[in-house]
Amino acid sequence: MNERKLSAWVEAGVIDAAAAERIRAYEGQHTRPLALWAVIGIGALAIGLGLISVVAANWDAIPAMVRLGLHFTLLIAAAAALWWQAGTRRPWAEEALLFVFGALGLTFMGHLGQAYQTTSPLWQPLALWLALFGPLFLLRGQGWLTALAFAGVLMVAVWNFALDRGGLDNWFLFLALPAALPLALAPLGAVLRARSERVAFWRRIEELGFAYVLGGASLIAILAGTTSLMHGGDADKVLMTLLTWAAAGFGAAGLVWITRRDRSGQAGAMMLAAAAVVTMLAWPLSGGRVIGALLFMALWGAVAAMALRGGWRGVFQFAVAVLALRLIVLSFELDDNLLTSGAGLIVAGLLILGIAWVALRVARKYAPPREAGA
Repeated sequence: MNERKLSAWVEAGVIDAAAAERIRAYEGQHTRPLALWAVIGIGALAIGLGLISVVAANWDAIPAMVRLGLHFTLLIAAAAALWWQAGTRRPWAEEALLFVFGALGLTFMGHLGQAYQTTSPLWQPLALWLALFGPLFLLRGQGWLTALAFAGVLMVAVWNFALDRGGLDNWFLFLALPAALPLALAPLGAVLRARSERVAFWRRIEELGFAYVLGGASLIAILAGTTSLMHGGDADKVLMTLLTWAAAGFGAAGLVWITRRDRSGQAGAMMLAAAAVVTMLAWPLSGGRVIGALLFMALWGAVAAMALRGGWRGVFQFAVAVLALRLIVLSFELDDNLLTSGAGLIVAGLLILGIAWVALRVARKYAPPREAGA
């Protein structure tokens, strides 16, 4: 506990001396020896790095079956520790063990391929990992660590599959549909966070789905400002991909709207729908620098508006910052010679400061109050 701040609160009359003593007593009983844990962590890290260095230095001298046996033994040990930890009601320990178990499983697949000198596209071991370990992550995940691991493996797997198989004739099956698959994370998290005790995990899954949708729509808007998507040999395939992405976005928005009938859920659904609309408009409106910037700013303007409706303070402030940054970038795009003179540098600096000031005022005036659950 910060003793100086506590004394300042007593002097300002925010709390009385008795309340301050109760706070000190509570914090003294619940304090965590962070310095000690940091020392223990550094020591464990040093031992781990030392073991890795010893193994790496003698990697070729260790028979492949011995290496695989040791790796498999570690995998079984992690599984046993996870099973033992499951009933102790310490979610942070279960989260860490589950992540280690999944990491050992994923690296074991790579180790197996290295030992037997076999190669395969990246999506194949990732898909196998999702089939074997994904259900356990979804059933036992507790927070950010496991949610990010599961969603990250899914996103990398589908995009590697799309890039590896996208040259085949069936563009929809091998590119458009896989690329849109992670959009399902948003409605999946929205549905299960209201029906599960692991609210934190499903909220993170939902947020990662939103990040994927908004990030994808933003990249599409940027691409629309740099090239014409309607022309070229693959224009029909690009259209099919964008329509598939938009349809998946509208479907996800509908599921979120039906599942979460509060203001926050409705705001999230309209945010997904806005991303789908921008994705659809990118194809016919592509080819103009200004049009691409307007699509991008329309998307993030909708995000800011929906964040106000849903009470998402952090999302609102982030959206305002993105809009301000895009305006700054647009100012350079519209005048390629802006930086070729001292006057241009002065104008650019004043513009950046002005946009930053406006963005700060807007964020302070209109940002909703902090909300514990987004």
